Amino acid sequence: MTGMVTGKVALVTGAGSGIGRKSAELLAREGARLLVCDRDSDAAEATVQEIQASGGEAEALQVDVSDEGQVSAMVRHCVSRLGRLDCAVNNAGIAGPTGTLETVSLEDWNRVQAVNLTGVFLCMKYEIAEMLEAGGGAIVNMSSGAGLIATPGLSSYSASKHGVLGLTRTAAVENARRGIRINAICPGSIDTPMLRKAMEADPATARFIEGACPSDAWGRPKKSPKPWSGSARTELPWSPDTPWASTAVRWLARAHSPSVGSSNS
Repeated sequence: MTGMVTGKVALVTGAGSGIGRKSAELLAREGARLLVCDRDSDAAEATVQEIQASGGEAEALQVDVSDEGQVSAMVRHCVSRLGRLDCAVNNAGIAGPTGTLETVSLEDWNRVQAVNLTGVFLCMKYEIAEMLEAGGGAIVNMSSGAGLIATPGLSSYSASKHGVLGLTRTAAVENARRGIRINAICPGSIDTPMLRKAMEADPATARFIEGACPSDAWGRPKKSPKPWSGSARTELPWSPDTPWASTAVRWLARAHSPSVGSSNS
């Protein structure tokens, strides 16, 4: 990939670590100017420093995506500081409590939904409004393999990620003829701080995740040297280096490519 989003402005939430950080770094390498958003301001600044050290342009913003005022301000900040908003990766999320459903408190349940599902809703609400004003754009929401299957021990997380898929499908159809392309990505078990913390908290959950892994190694958030693109490639679309960050950037770039047409995949 070379210059897939040159000159574009991109916003990434949860960009302080894991897939969010790698997505931001790759967007910058592909030519975008970045607003790096995370609840942890130090982590966001660390991502910005990595981008700037590689010659990219980025700035950090502390944001809690469950807070509507902060999300609205995030989009306004992006436009005022960087000129516009072309692309967004709504990646911020938390694993939440582990354990069987009856042990989950309502407080913990609500917190997971507030960040993982309401956060995506709020981000898209304000991103879409801005993109409509500007004439179009592209959004990638980070769901999970847990949004496709049962995930024992992570009921709150799994429910939130199933919700992200429903929200993404609906928003994609609503905006397909309005110039905004919206997709979701569903990574499996990726070696990130969030996954490790969830596994350390509950041995039963750890055993399920390890048992469900299709190989002996977890996926890694970094860009693979051989990115795959679904049915266009014949390789098995899973390896420890399955390029989730690369996949996000490709979806964002497609919205700005004249070859996309009316494809809705």
